[in-house]
Amino acid sequence: MRLILMGPPGAGKGTQAKYVADRFGIPAISTGDIFRANVSEGTELGVEAKRYMDAGEYVPDEVTNLMVRNRIDEDDAHPGFLLDGYPRTLAQVDELDGMIRHTGHQLDAVVVLTVNSEELIARLLQRAKTEGRADDTEEVIRRRQEVYAEQTEPLIEVYRDRGLLVEVDGLGEIDEVTERVLGSLATVHQS
Repeated sequence: MRLILMGPPGAGKGTQAKYVADRFGIPAISTGDIFRANVSEGTELGVEAKRYMDAGEYVPDEVTNLMVRNRIDEDDAHPGFLLDGYPRTLAQVDELDGMIRHTGHQLDAVVVLTVNSEELIARLLQRAKTEGRADDTEEVIRRRQEVYAEQTEPLIEVYRDRGLLVEVDGLGEIDEVTERVLGSLATVHQS
């Protein structure tokens, strides 16, 4: 199973990615986790990525594409994978198409978690308090929502046109959302 999990920052992608990936026995590949690991390790990539992340901007495509390509080439991703936070731009869609075509596979589905924007902001401010995430100030959160609307929302139509899009209500308890996601994927998997 090769999946993309999309939705605005704070929609619950990271949480749902873990559950869905476990259910299908595939790795959840999160660009945000890869970026944060590099930042905490002080790598050259981490230093570069941090500049963009602190401003609420996307890390440049060439950096992100290389990281994703390297990650989906790892052995555990051969049976499938779930991408969380990638692709984020139309250029990244083209890049991912090439990566997957190179392996002789195709995407099975693109799940979009939908959540009201004010609810998202409240969630992210709460997460900033509980997880101590310095990149989650209200100003940066609002900027990330704007960047998502400008650069990532257009991808929803691309995947809808391809017949791959599954929209799932991201509001509610974690297990309720997980059940909705898995239920929507069960119908995709059968068709």
